[in-house]
Amino acid sequence: MILSRLRLMLLPLVILLASVTSMPMQEEPKLSEEQMKEFLLKAKVLKEKVTPKGITSPYRLTLTDGTLTHDAAFQRVNEFKATMEFGDGHREINFKDSYKYDIAAYELAVLLGLGDMMPVTVERKYKGDSGAMSWWLPWKLDEADRLKKGIQPPDVDAWNQQMYKKRIFAELAYDSDPNLTNVLISAEWHLWMIDFSRAFRLNKEVRDSKNILQSKCERQLLARLRKLDRDEVTLKTKLYLTKD
Repeated sequence: MILSRLRLMLLPLVILLASVTSMPMQEEPKLSEEQMKEFLLKAKVLKEKVTPKGITSPYRLTLTDGTLTHDAAFQRVNEFKATMEFGDGHREINFKDSYKYDIAAYELAVLLGLGDMMPVTVERKYKGDSGAMSWWLPWKLDEADRLKKGIQPPDVDAWNQQMYKKRIFAELAYDSDPNLTNVLISAEWHLWMIDFSRAFRLNKEVRDSKNILQSKCERQLLARLRKLDRDEVTLKTKLYLTKD
């Protein structure tokens, strides 16, 4: 009798737990670029941790606006040296490593129709420091891991088309630190470019001409490159880039 009553008491709990565990995970709403920017600028920081990715140790922040909770990367590096000596013996004059270039790179990518290949990025203060706040991406592995593990993309041609765009953009922005860990890959094999804090150098020539000569530039990107207007670029990046 006691066992029967106990079973009857536990039955509603078992049914409730089963219904909860069988419920599908709620997907995040699809936000526009402007909605993402608004969230990054105004959402409250719930928690933080320092990421192991990158030599400048950016933060991974969890943000919420009361309705949506999402993570963001916060990069606050803003360093200048008249001369920078690197471990390989390379020397750079007027070295600069700045979060401002991350924002400028995003704005330039949007002008070229490559905004979907970079996280939405804004300037915001956190703990008294200004920095680049970027939408956290649902990446699964980076290009360094992919090559190390010998993982092949399911559609090699589609992957190569994305890499061509990445290489051309990196040369346009003169990314002096083209680290493969800065190429992120989603579960659907979508490519994202991150970390341009060492881009936009004063050099007048491309960094590596092979990236141009060995890449195929799709017609849409070529057309946008040809139409790229100095005044429009200046308007979008004037807070982050000098005239030079």
